[in-house]
Amino acid sequence: MFYELKGVEIIRKMKLFGVLVALMVISLMLFASGCAQKADNEAKNVANETKKAENETRNIKNETENIKNETENLKNETEGVKQEIANVVEKSNVNIVQTLADKNFVTLVQLINVAGLEKVLAEDGIYTVFAPTDKAFAELPEGAVPALKNNTNELKKVLTYHVVAGKVLMKKDIENMTSIKTLEGGELTVNVTANGVQVGGANITEANIMTKNGVIHQIDKVLIPPR
Repeated sequence: MFYELKGVEIIRKMKLFGVLVALMVISLMLFASGCAQKADNEAKNVANETKKAENETRNIKNETENIKNETENLKNETEGVKQEIANVVEKSNVNIVQTLADKNFVTLVQLINVAGLEKVLAEDGIYTVFAPTDKAFAELPEGAVPALKNNTNELKKVLTYHVVAGKVLMKKDIENMTSIKTLEGGELTVNVTANGVQVGGANITEANIMTKNGVIHQIDKVLIPPR
């Protein structure tokens, strides 16, 4: 009887031990699975961070390339302006205002002086000027020219509406344009007709008058900026 009881106790303990071992195995398996999942998540996070860093590096590279291209474009534009200035200087030794005076644009020169634009057009930058003749000013309504002389702000707007800053536009250049932005800020429409080129509705009657700091095109009408 004693041995039977002891045998049952041994069997019971063995079963309990088996259950404990099974639980330990299951726990180890769950722990290993959790570690594997964590490692997998960490690997994914590292991969995402790496991809993000690669994208940022690519973006920086693209931005650097864009800056390089913009710098190159600016350099080319600067060289183009320098070349335009060089071409003008080679062809004339007198500035825009002197040339207008020599060509007998009497009214226009007077108005330039009244507006205080003589120094600007004589020394600063390079310009394309559309110059109305004395006859064109005479065809304005009676009293228009004296009124402009008495209103320098309005006079400056009218005169700068005849000027393009920073560019030497030859007649062949104008023929390929549809509009021209003026120093005043407005735009002149360009039309090529059977009779020649028109800017702002005025005919270019003499083109490509070269000066030291730009070019003059004679026109047969005074251009009035829109209000």
